[in-house]
Amino acid sequence: MVGNPASVPVTWTQVYDPFGHWWLSTLIAALPIVVLLGLLAGLKVRAHLCAMAGAATAILIAIVAFKMPALLAVSSFVYGAAFGLLKIVWIVIAAVFLYNISVETGQFEIMKQSVAAITPDRRLQLLLVAFCFGAFIEGCAGFGAPVAIAGAFMIGLGFKPFQAAALNLIANTSPVAWGAIGTPVHTLAAVNSLSESDLSAMIGRILPITAVIVPFWLVRAMVSWKETVEVLPALVVVGGSFAVTQWFWSNHMDSNLVDISAGIVSLVVTVLFLRLWQPKRIWRFADETSVDPLSARESIQNYSAGQIAKAWMPFAILSMFVLCWGLPSVKAALNRATTPSFKVVMADSKPRPGPPGWDWPYLHGKVLRTMPVVAKPTAEAARFDFNWLTATGTGCFLAAVIAGLLLRLSLPRIFGIFGKTLVRLRFAIIAMTCMLGIGFVTRYSGMDAVLGLAFTRTGWLFPFFGTYIGWLGVALTGSDTSSNALFGSLQKITAQQLNLSPILMCATNSAGGVMGKMVDAQSICIATAATNQVGNEGSIFRFVFWHSVGLAAIVGVIVMIYAYVLPHYVPGGLNFIH
Repeated sequence: MVGNPASVPVTWTQVYDPFGHWWLSTLIAALPIVVLLGLLAGLKVRAHLCAMAGAATAILIAIVAFKMPALLAVSSFVYGAAFGLLKIVWIVIAAVFLYNISVETGQFEIMKQSVAAITPDRRLQLLLVAFCFGAFIEGCAGFGAPVAIAGAFMIGLGFKPFQAAALNLIANTSPVAWGAIGTPVHTLAAVNSLSESDLSAMIGRILPITAVIVPFWLVRAMVSWKETVEVLPALVVVGGSFAVTQWFWSNHMDSNLVDISAGIVSLVVTVLFLRLWQPKRIWRFADETSVDPLSARESIQNYSAGQIAKAWMPFAILSMFVLCWGLPSVKAALNRATTPSFKVVMADSKPRPGPPGWDWPYLHGKVLRTMPVVAKPTAEAARFDFNWLTATGTGCFLAAVIAGLLLRLSLPRIFGIFGKTLVRLRFAIIAMTCMLGIGFVTRYSGMDAVLGLAFTRTGWLFPFFGTYIGWLGVALTGSDTSSNALFGSLQKITAQQLNLSPILMCATNSAGGVMGKMVDAQSICIATAATNQVGNEGSIFRFVFWHSVGLAAIVGVIVMIYAYVLPHYVPGGLNFIH
């Protein structure tokens, strides 16, 4: 099925002040998010019901307040839900599936003991798994994979489900800007026609500063100040090695492997450091027995090197699959192998060659985004890429099946585990698809633009509040890539009007956006699904909200310094990315 947008008899232009008073329009545009988060955090309604209510509100506001044709509004919701199922939900299902296989075969118990042999201290395990390993997975796959995988991993290690979910959301902030092989930066450069080298370098001059802070912030969110300071040397090593690698790679190499390299370097350096140093006091949860490093190392000696390697094999296979699935050359080869060539019908009804996929019916090319959100009126594309084989979730699923076979599980038993995984995640699947639908309705109706434009009224403080435009974009859509696509042009236009660097402000959109990752409803649902916390989304949101706002404020201060104190450090003319 190839949709033909030209067959729809309407073309609708977005309106950014439907009530003639920007503040009133902003309040109305915020209603879907108010309903969603109000029910979730305030009234503690279950997430899938909150998402359904938020979706209904978004569609109603789009039709009644913003005068969006009902067919376009409903189509945008279905488009978002379909996108969410293939690109997001599929990753979560596959990641939890692989974790369940590891548990079912008893391999996870060996993995737990091997990590404990490095350090039995829960603070240091948090850094190794949530921060270092999570950053590597974010660099490979993105789109919720690190929260799902690392969250499930931490549950297996013995962390409380609430802590595993909430702390992984905080840890996931550092690598998001270069997630999924640099997809957010690629999108930002394409939207604004700015140098990708300059944008990557500028983001790499903002986020390494926060990368030093986040490990400290992460541990402090779990323990007291005194207990945080006890592992200060490890915090410096973790954050410092990650930040230096992130800065170097983003400023001198490319935008594809920034997180992968930083995650690997920080993990290796930290493991080596912990062979030489351990805290004087091993911190465990109150209900756990105390463990000393020597006994933890002795326990793993009960297993051979081959048994330990076998236990880690599922996650090693997963890492290789998500890395390969994220490489453009691999994606292109899989696309050619699985998709026949055909012609795509564009809005002007002229057939022309195009990439595999469909023009989404009754939406593609039917919505016009106008100034000041974009430099010139632009028809919003709505193309659904149904290349299921190249979806990251498919790579994760195949990794799980292969791991199960290598662990000598029969196919019926493997798919039995998969069926149990689907049943366990059924409510989370509904919640995540509805939340992606909300994000797409706000995008195509222009509600997101109305909210973003409210921040542009801050004058000389715009570098600070421009950070929160990116934050808002990710909070709404669940994706730094989507936030860059939505607000990248707005940041550039406003920067030019205020005589600020477009490179700085566009990079700020991405850097500020990463701090919104922990509060977007989609990521919270992923975290609760992976840690068997479905129904506890409101508590997690309340826990991470002020962490998110505070870290975004730090990014805002850094951007203000670059804008008004150190403008000569804003890059221009770099060309190491081709």
